[in-house]
Amino acid sequence: MKVHTKETQEAMTPKKSLDYLKDGNQRFLTGTTVDRNLLEQINDTAEGQFPFATVLHCIDSRVSAELLFDQGIGDIFSIRIAGNFVNEDILGSMEFACKLAGTKLIVVLGHTSCGAVKGACDHARLGNLTALIEKIEPAVNAVKEPQDDTLRNSSNIEFVNNVAAKNVQMSIENIRNQSSVLVEMENNNEIMIVGAMYDVGTGSVSFNI
Repeated sequence: MKVHTKETQEAMTPKKSLDYLKDGNQRFLTGTTVDRNLLEQINDTAEGQFPFATVLHCIDSRVSAELLFDQGIGDIFSIRIAGNFVNEDILGSMEFACKLAGTKLIVVLGHTSCGAVKGACDHARLGNLTALIEKIEPAVNAVKEPQDDTLRNSSNIEFVNNVAAKNVQMSIENIRNQSSVLVEMENNNEIMIVGAMYDVGTGSVSFNI
């Protein structure tokens, strides 16, 4: 499969970009991934890149956007940080990806059984990890059920996954509140900003969160 060119990138719409990722996840699930010559793709992208989507996702070793969306070299910008939250540097990266490099879609991808979210649920404190955990804790507080404090921790996987989904929603809110560049592009229908959850047990991505 050939890499994206300036012409194919320009022909992509936000919706088509989203459909590309959905179709890729279906191929991933059914074992019908595209046969790619990665060395050829390296050569084809040596002089430039024309990705169609930007994906913010966790560092979790089970969650690689390129694999689970069946994409090749040069297809997506991949931003990874534990807990898939946004900060100034990540917003700047997204602004570069969309405004300057031409991607049509931003996906904030959370996942089930997220270790960073578990740490936030337990209010873990450890070195530099403390500051990272504190950025996810607002999502813990925003999930109101269960109210029993003994059930609001990492041992309650349903609670953990609900917090992970809420964290995706709040990350999207932060993108819109903190980046005038991206919200203007979204309002002009130049890009879409969507949330999704990846199930580490099934390999399926759900976009309806």
